[in-house]
Amino acid sequence: MAESRYPEPLSSLPGPTARGAQDDEIAALREAVDRESRAHEHTRQTLARTEAAYSKFVPRQFLSLLRTPSIMHVELGTHVEKEMTVLFSDIRDFTALSETMTPQENFRFINSYLSEMEPVISRHDGIIDKYIGDAIMALFPKTADDAVTAAIDMLAQLNVYNLGRARAGYPAVHIGIGLNTGMVMLGTVGGLNRMDSTVISDSVNLSSRLEHVTKDYAAPLLISEHTLYGLQDPSRYRIRLVDRILVKGKSHPQAVYEVLDADTTEDRAAKLTTLPMFEEAVACYHMRDVWRAQQIFKRCVAIAPNDQAARLYLARCENALTSGNPEAAGGGLEVTWKKEYALGIVEIDTQHQELLIRMTRLAEAILTEDAIATRPALDFLAEYALNHFRTEEALMRQNHYPFADEHTRQHRTFADYFARLRAEVEAGRHHPLYLTFRVQLLLIDWLINHTAQADRHLARFLHNLERQGSLAP
Repeated sequence: MAESRYPEPLSSLPGPTARGAQDDEIAALREAVDRESRAHEHTRQTLARTEAAYSKFVPRQFLSLLRTPSIMHVELGTHVEKEMTVLFSDIRDFTALSETMTPQENFRFINSYLSEMEPVISRHDGIIDKYIGDAIMALFPKTADDAVTAAIDMLAQLNVYNLGRARAGYPAVHIGIGLNTGMVMLGTVGGLNRMDSTVISDSVNLSSRLEHVTKDYAAPLLISEHTLYGLQDPSRYRIRLVDRILVKGKSHPQAVYEVLDADTTEDRAAKLTTLPMFEEAVACYHMRDVWRAQQIFKRCVAIAPNDQAARLYLARCENALTSGNPEAAGGGLEVTWKKEYALGIVEIDTQHQELLIRMTRLAEAILTEDAIATRPALDFLAEYALNHFRTEEALMRQNHYPFADEHTRQHRTFADYFARLRAEVEAGRHHPLYLTFRVQLLLIDWLINHTAQADRHLARFLHNLERQGSLAP
């Protein structure tokens, strides 16, 4: 049918009543949309507040490390492996202090103290993993420098906090801090109805142990050799070796270093004045020349009477000499290859054993002042270590080892410290006992600890690929 050329009659257009009903319907729809939008916004704000509240228990940085966008996505067993520096700090004599306070005063004190420390740790990209009463365990996933500077600033902030306590008539608070760097497994553990974040690593045990022994040396900040070697530029800090200790679960002693930057100006100046003497005395003690160590420590204490580490060593020397058994002091030169060092990769194990043998020969040549044997021993080690590192680095590249950069950095660190040791040996200004101890510390200890940690981690990775049949030829 053809379309009409005439308009519709006016009676067929919507009237006032129909338009009113339409307007009411539109208004009702608008109201419904607004109501839904308000409900949605309320839900969004509630979720945001809930997420913010949860972040006080599970830090956002923790979720970021787990590559999880929200706490809602965290699942039991979610984990990541990464090299980090672990910080442990604790208030000294807290038990005695807490016994003088009521429960309410205890909580008020702990929270006031922790409120001072938390911003300092966060400012240096640290993550507080947990509070254990008055103790703090924090993680630094970026650099070892972050952890060291955070610890120094924590101790500086503690001084400010103690000024406030003094004005209020309260005694000063003292803390100890231990740092260790290594591979850690960060993830979630628990059950269906209760789970928690945790860190699984041998590195945690050593940092806790270091914090514990800070009181022995009256040193507020101690670090492991792994943290020392992880620093971008150790010369930025005032650091000295204080001891080699045997930690539970370890068969080889671990070197302990004191960071002097947090000391009072007077104490730091005194320790830096005696630093060359102190280092030589420590070397003599550990190489079991106790009488010589005793004489040097006496001079150290005369110059730096507040140096508890020097006083501790002096007492050790006197006990060893009084007992008539100087052999009880120190550990001597420890170079024995043990089965536990083997990785199950023949080429690497063979090279490790050869390195240990050659390091022993170097130490013996230095100790006996055999200049003819010393130079070729240094030359051999420089070339052999370089070739060994090339072997490991080639394996890492061929098999796409995810921690190749961290591992290679440790090789570069060894090369730097070896170059410094070589310069010291060739300068001929130091006592043979001191130089021999430096071989133990910078070469032998490094090799054994690197083998036990970094190389063992690489070996596990390669063995796993081999089981899967995907190991590169």
